[in-house]
Amino acid sequence: MKKQQRFSTPTLKKIALSGYFSLLVLMPLWLVVLNPSQGLSPTLSLVMFTLPLLFPMKGLLQGNPYTYAWSNFIVMIYYLHSLTTLWVSPEDMLWAALEFIFATMMFLGGSYYAKYRGQELGLSIRKKKEQE
Repeated sequence: MKKQQRFSTPTLKKIALSGYFSLLVLMPLWLVVLNPSQGLSPTLSLVMFTLPLLFPMKGLLQGNPYTYAWSNFIVMIYYLHSLTTLWVSPEDMLWAALEFIFATMMFLGGSYYAKYRGQELGLSIRKKKEQE
C-alpha cells in the first residue's frame, strides 16, 4: 500500500526554492551589510557563505531531483553556521534563526522533492536494485 504524500512535488519545489533564495539574499546582507564580521573581510565572507549557494542554482531552477538531493550537502554549511552562531553570538540570534529556518526549508523541501520527483521520473534506487 502506497503512502499518500502531504505536499505535491511543485509545492515541495517552491518550499525548497524559497529557502534557497532566502539564504542567497540573507547571507550577503547579514555578513556584509547588517553585521559585518570583525574577523573576516567582506570578500571572504561572500566567498565562504554565498559562493557555495551558486553551484546548484541551474539544477534547482530546472527542477533536477539529483541537484536537489546533492545540494543538501551544501545546506549543512548553513546549519553548522546558524547553530554555532546561535550558541556563541547572542547579538546575531535573529539572523542565525532566520538562516536556520531557511536552511530547514531548503533541506526538507529539497529532500522530499528529490524523493517524490525522482519516483515520478522512475529514478528510484530501489527500482534499479530490483532490475539487477
